[in-house]
Amino acid sequence: MTEHLNMCFDKILPRDFYRPHRALALDDPKRAIIVIAKMWPNGATLRVRFMGGTPQQQALAREQAGWWSEHANLSFNFNDAANAEIRISFDTTDGAWSYVGTDSLSIPKNQATMNLGFQDGGTSGHEFGHAIGLGHEHQNPAGGIEWNEDVVIRDLGGPPNFWTPEQTRHNVIRKYSVDQINGTEFDPNSIMLYAFPGSWTKSGHGTHANEVLSAVDRAFIASGLAYPRDKVPEPVDLPVIDTSGTSASIGSPGEEDIFKFTATTGDRYTIETGGQTDVVMKLFGPGKLTDLIAEDDDGGVGRNSKIVADLSPGEYFVQIRHYNTSGGTGEYEIRVSK
Repeated sequence: MTEHLNMCFDKILPRDFYRPHRALALDDPKRAIIVIAKMWPNGATLRVRFMGGTPQQQALAREQAGWWSEHANLSFNFNDAANAEIRISFDTTDGAWSYVGTDSLSIPKNQATMNLGFQDGGTSGHEFGHAIGLGHEHQNPAGGIEWNEDVVIRDLGGPPNFWTPEQTRHNVIRKYSVDQINGTEFDPNSIMLYAFPGSWTKSGHGTHANEVLSAVDRAFIASGLAYPRDKVPEPVDLPVIDTSGTSASIGSPGEEDIFKFTATTGDRYTIETGGQTDVVMKLFGPGKLTDLIAEDDDGGVGRNSKIVADLSPGEYFVQIRHYNTSGGTGEYEIRVSK
């Protein structure tokens, strides 16, 4: 029996517990662990606020966050801003966890989005992986792990985790749906993989502790499926009250288009796409590309996206990507009206 195995657990928003997903065939094993809907815009700067912690704990968190920003086209600004996107507590009674990617934007600003109750090995690096949108590698649908479910639930129900069966199923046993994710083949050396004993699997094979980013972690986070440095789109200006729409296209898989428009008056604005391409939309602002206001998939006509929002005067950004980021391309139109 495993009695002293500290485990990270995912913080999940209520909307995600029983969220249905469109079925896709797993015809390509090169899919994995970045959760598409929760990625930050490529090139974003994420502000970080410490809510406690010793200088040594904070320094270790900064160091291991840098493991990701060294390779990804993301940066961290540890400026302790009141409205920081990532807010870190160090509660030793609450384990280690983080909300995944942009989920942190839904959390009240006086609450933590990450907790580092322990910092063994590469724990801080693991949690910052979640914070930029990465999931757990053992839940990769390409991994093929068959669990001894009763054993896993028994072990994680005891100290130091004391998880309920549902928590264990969510954090360990359930695999991501293939339409949720992008990435690599299953990576046994990923820092996002739990270390667990052979008794947990039907094959009898466990995993080892991974305390630093693997070669695959480093290559993937800098790739076109995550945060590449050579694919930072320049925002395209959109007119407001555009009757014809602005023509655009997703020219290559994984591409994201960024548009901007100015709300000159406080009013209700409608941002929508048109055409036959299945796109997903996010609205950010005012004035900042990481302040998520709303997101939509299929809220418009057919597979198009539509967001209706009451906006104050200011500059706003719209991110458009194809639903199938691993292979989808196509033309579309986008318009803003009020």
